[in-house]
Amino acid sequence: MNLPRALLASLTLLLAISATVRLPAQNPTPNCSHCAEWNTPQEPFRIFGNTYYVGPHGISSILITSPAGHILIDGAIAESAPQIAAHIRALGFRVEDVKLILSTHIHFDHAGGIAELQRMTGATVMASPSSARVLSTGENDPADPQFEILLPLEKVAKVKVLTPGETVHVGPLALTSHPTPGHTSGGTSWTWTSCEGNLCHSMVYADSVSAVSSDSYKFTHNSTNPHAIQDFDKSFAFLEAVPCDILLTAHPEVADIWDKMEQRKAGVTPDPMVDPGACRQLAENARKQLDLRIAKETGK
Repeated sequence: MNLPRALLASLTLLLAISATVRLPAQNPTPNCSHCAEWNTPQEPFRIFGNTYYVGPHGISSILITSPAGHILIDGAIAESAPQIAAHIRALGFRVEDVKLILSTHIHFDHAGGIAELQRMTGATVMASPSSARVLSTGENDPADPQFEILLPLEKVAKVKVLTPGETVHVGPLALTSHPTPGHTSGGTSWTWTSCEGNLCHSMVYADSVSAVSSDSYKFTHNSTNPHAIQDFDKSFAFLEAVPCDILLTAHPEVADIWDKMEQRKAGVTPDPMVDPGACRQLAENARKQLDLRIAKETGK
């Protein structure tokens, strides 16, 4: 039987992981039609310097490393946690050396694995004030645009509240938080610098900025969040201004990660991952989507 190349690669990765680490059984996230696809195995890889992709294929989880300890951003869905931990080990790092786990936004497809990863690592979890409340209580925010369709989160221990714009540190690592509300009220993007020798790049892990909601939610004339449109404008302004050599996004395809990786493997130069206009393009695309949503809601 001839297996498709992508499936064969996935099976090979699973066998390699299972040979080195025993993955505990994880129950599938209930009532999630996309979770199996999101959690498709993905070989971990170096993005640039000390920055690595350790998530499954469909949802990003980013590891930034140092000899003094590591920082992990996002935990994908609940059943992704063993895969993320296995990826960290496969790259030659100790899961127990992850000292901080950071969050972009607290929907179950990006924060669902954080509770288990926190138990595995003993790390402190840091998030914006509204995101920290959801992580600590496991109760979704009623003001969230997707509140009516969100799945629950497991409560997370050791959650520390971020100050807007705060820079967090682990040894020499310094990551700066940037409020990017709209998709959620507590959405947070992260920036840092990664180097290879004397070559350094400005890294941006941009939170989702898409105007997505449950059917009944309105971004216009919203009494629960009267500043919904202005929130998006603030996030777009950040993306348009931030130094951005390499863009990473909560859903990797939004930053064309897989296309860029295929180009990189094919030997395309200069490095396709380096695209200083990517953040501005993300803002432009998201602004067009928001404009369409506003027109639909207002009939204009």
